[in-house]
Amino acid sequence: MACKRTAQYASIVCMAGMAMMLAGVAVARPNFIVMFADDTGWGDLGANWPETVDTPRLDEMAEKGTRMHDWHAGASVCTPSRAALLTGRLGKRTGVTHNFGPPSKGGLPLNETTIAEALKEAGYKTGMIGKWHLGVHDKFHPFFRGFDFYYGLPYSNDMGCTDTPGFNKPMMMGCCHDNTSSLYSGYSELLHDSQKANCSKSLAVPLYLDDAIIEQPVNLETLATRYGDMAEQFIANHSEDAFFLYMAFAHMHVPQNHAKQFDNISKTGGEFGNTLRELDWTVGRVLDALDKNNVANNTLVLFTTDNGPWETKCNLTGSKGPFQGTWQRTVGGGGGTGKFTTWEGGHRAPTIAYWPGHIAAGHVSNALASSLDIFPTLVSLGEGKMPAYRTYDGVDLTPVLLHGNDSAGHEVLFHPNSGAGKPIGNLTAMRIGPYKVFFETAPAGDCHVSSPNMAMGKDMVHDPPLIFDLSSDLAEAKPLTASHQEFDNLVARSKKLLEAINANIASDNTTVVDYGSDKADSPCCNTKNVCCRCTN
Repeated sequence: MACKRTAQYASIVCMAGMAMMLAGVAVARPNFIVMFADDTGWGDLGANWPETVDTPRLDEMAEKGTRMHDWHAGASVCTPSRAALLTGRLGKRTGVTHNFGPPSKGGLPLNETTIAEALKEAGYKTGMIGKWHLGVHDKFHPFFRGFDFYYGLPYSNDMGCTDTPGFNKPMMMGCCHDNTSSLYSGYSELLHDSQKANCSKSLAVPLYLDDAIIEQPVNLETLATRYGDMAEQFIANHSEDAFFLYMAFAHMHVPQNHAKQFDNISKTGGEFGNTLRELDWTVGRVLDALDKNNVANNTLVLFTTDNGPWETKCNLTGSKGPFQGTWQRTVGGGGGTGKFTTWEGGHRAPTIAYWPGHIAAGHVSNALASSLDIFPTLVSLGEGKMPAYRTYDGVDLTPVLLHGNDSAGHEVLFHPNSGAGKPIGNLTAMRIGPYKVFFETAPAGDCHVSSPNMAMGKDMVHDPPLIFDLSSDLAEAKPLTASHQEFDNLVARSKKLLEAINANIASDNTTVVDYGSDKADSPCCNTKNVCCRCTN
């Protein structure tokens, strides 16, 4: 495979696929399953954090696979993170820097190529189950972005009402059943007292099969079970094919809901734990389906998440583990350091790579890696072709995954501002080896403050940049002082690297996204009902 590593920073441009080698023997093209959780913290995986005891199947997956200790989301909020995974490119290149919603006119630009499109061209059967969040209008829908099959939600499960509103902070109201304001029965106990006489007339969250709405509002209680059913069916239907399945869960995003069999099942208690148990169970179903269809030894499975915990959700938020962003909470004036932020808790993702017989079991990789790397890695192993005339921010992790060569990860990795601070999308933090460099810091909301604009801390520009040594300070508590022997070198190098990538982006084939909206573009299966409720 002919690959070009761009000068100045660790971005790789691969021009063709290749058959990878393991111990001198060619590896047959594997199947791929990428499981993408939502708002799940690094500490929500028991294999990462002993305080978590509700992920037995994921922990077993880690024991039989490789746990990626230093893996990062491509952004720290929903839409940009998903775009980064599916394209291998940062939001400043694709134009996807913040979230789309139900009335959005635009989506992931049509000139950007998805993993599904690249693998489909290479002969793979492709399917997606779960949350898309990259546009639903016209050709932005996943059914037209390389996926032969789609079953899932077009955006987040809180972007509209349902009849099963579950748990959120603040609690959500259920959909109205007609054009009156009478409350439907069954969930009044979940609503605030002041809301008990009301129901929501907002657009109901739809469920799609391919490009058609089959349920509106979606039943969130049974959704994860149905996702598991569809995954089992997809694997069984394509056990003789090379396939790629992208499975993007609604869990652990709010509102949190689950099948009744998971009521009060968490060992730590609470709805978050119950919902996490259902997520874990669904992952187990997928792994069991691979065994049942005798394709486990020919399937690379990656589990990761889009960003860290959403801290404004209090007891419905997950664990950042040791990545507390302590400087922000002390010197920086307070506020959240999870989702939306460039603190480690916002983008460091619990990640497991699993491929029996090919990926080392019980191994912990310290390679600096990112969801940006999934595109080039899968296309390489799948013997596909990387689209030309654009720069990729991901690297091929095959040497890391198959040979344990951690040095083949990133030396330099940039983190975009994803909503904590402005302007959104700018590269405001970066890694250089073990060092974390902040050109700007900003808090998100936390359990006490619900909006980033109301958070206690302030946006700060740092010159010289704020630098932490993560090899000894995972909590990002004590920045290096000017007397540190590496300080001057890191300051000079980080500024050159930032200047270089911004110049590279300016000269790259980039895209401007239409973030306009029109309620007429919202997905609706019954315009005669106030919530678009389908009668069938």
